[in-house]
Amino acid sequence: MSLHLKNISLVLGGEILIAPLWLDIAAGEAVTLMGKSGSGKSSLLSYIAGDLASPFSGAGEIILSGKMLNNIPPQNRNIGRLFQDDLLFPHMTVGENLLFAIPRGVRSERENMMQTALVRAELEGFADRAPHTLSGGQRSRVSLMRSLLAKPQAMLLDEPFNKLDRELRGTIRDYTFTHLKARNVSTLLVTHDISDAPDGGRIFEITKSGEIKHV
Repeated sequence: MSLHLKNISLVLGGEILIAPLWLDIAAGEAVTLMGKSGSGKSSLLSYIAGDLASPFSGAGEIILSGKMLNNIPPQNRNIGRLFQDDLLFPHMTVGENLLFAIPRGVRSERENMMQTALVRAELEGFADRAPHTLSGGQRSRVSLMRSLLAKPQAMLLDEPFNKLDRELRGTIRDYTFTHLKARNVSTLLVTHDISDAPDGGRIFEITKSGEIKHV
């Protein structure tokens, strides 16, 4: 389930934000790409996910598990995303949020998958809770589990720990990368804070000229 980015470029109004980007991310590996605000980090993730909006434009090949994704709709790319905001559906319970990510099938099997996810998130018994009653860390765990229940082959992390307090930030960071590695998910994290990077992982930085250098 490796992710390969080949000669990726990102342009805004004729200005090159990123170019060129060549990056191979192995199954279970988490790579960090650092850059300041406005450097194109989030837009790069949108290009990979297939939902880059105008006035941005991108080019270059996106290959996941040997399959070219460039002409495949976002919903069919098998790529998950986590953002600064957890984006849980407020009108659904925690359990319903998790069930939303599970493909249609036998009801009892889907229910078992949802309950197993809650146990793994250390939130057993929270299925009927409303998202707004959860702490920030609990919401982050539910959001991660919802993404994993969709069985992504790659995960894009857009500064998902940014709004957590410092102590909780480290805990949720380790929790997230442990679960992604255990499932062999290729992961790309973009951030401006090097403390968000997983221990021992490769770290790259977007330079002022848009080139990518190893840190």
